Amino acid sequence: MDDLKRYIREVPDFPKPGINFYDITTLMKDPLALRMTVDRLSWLFVGERVDKVVGMESRGFIFAPIVASTLNAGFVPVRKPGKLPARTLDRTYELEYGSDRLEMHADAIEPGERVLIIDDLIATGGTALATAELVESSGGVVAGLGFVIELAFLAGRKKLGRYSVKALIVY
Repeated sequence: MDDLKRYIREVPDFPKPGINFYDITTLMKDPLALRMTVDRLSWLFVGERVDKVVGMESRGFIFAPIVASTLNAGFVPVRKPGKLPARTLDRTYELEYGSDRLEMHADAIEPGERVLIIDDLIATGGTALATAELVESSGGVVAGLGFVIELAFLAGRKKLGRYSVKALIVY
């Protein structure tokens, strides 16, 4: 799947010195690269029963609904606090310098539904783990987690050790 790497722009020293940012906007603007990415993400989980696909704000919103459509599943957004209009479940998680919180509608996932979590990138795994915990707190079963990019040197996969984690591109 390394052929997709050529569509990703590497931006040194963004957002701060010493960080190498992997910019997927160059992948998304190319119709073939976007189609290959979504198809391959879907194919990673085609053998799984998937009832819902969850995508995290904001770049997970780009890929997850298309994967959901491909797998004939529903889409559930996980958002930053205060963005969803009905009753929510929330999960606070730790960042390198502080904490953040995610919310999901309390009625978005029915008990026993199998849920695939899709995002653009896994780094330290905190956002993905908080999302998996939200799914489970609603009675859902995490069918797997899929990412366009994995930054393996940040060991996020280790934090998600009890789940099936798949990525198209690994740095």
